[in-house]
Amino acid sequence: MSDIFKGIEPLIYESKINVPYSWWAGDTASKFFINLRDEKKIIAPRCGSCGKVFLPPRKVCPACFTENTEWVSVSDEGTLVSYSVARRKLASIPADKKLPVVWGLVKLDGADTAILHFLDDVDPGDVKIGMRVKAVFAEQRTGGIRDISHFKPVR
Repeated sequence: MSDIFKGIEPLIYESKINVPYSWWAGDTASKFFINLRDEKKIIAPRCGSCGKVFLPPRKVCPACFTENTEWVSVSDEGTLVSYSVARRKLASIPADKKLPVVWGLVKLDGADTAILHFLDDVDPGDVKIGMRVKAVFAEQRTGGIRDISHFKPVR
């Protein structure tokens, strides 16, 4: 650090700026979101070369570099492969979610990758890696990832 800054205290300003924006989801994500919204159905692209099924959907296989053009249905049930518990309000947590919030990586049956989403209808102390969970669809669907309201344990 230069001597020019010696004795100068850094000024920190904590802001609450909200910058709303929108973007085109692209062909691949759009197809996924439209099926969630209109059909309450989870679909994912499959690589024509290695056969892996990607959820969240990927346009190109990261291993084969082959464009994924085939779509398959994926189950709304799967296995929790990892999770984290948020005990304080973060900007990424919707206002309607009560603390603590459980984030989970869920590998749905029929997919080779896991999707990050909320877990609900479960006490955070009861969450375990390997537990079976099921998607709960939102009543009002708008064509976004929150069309899956959350995942809940399969009992």
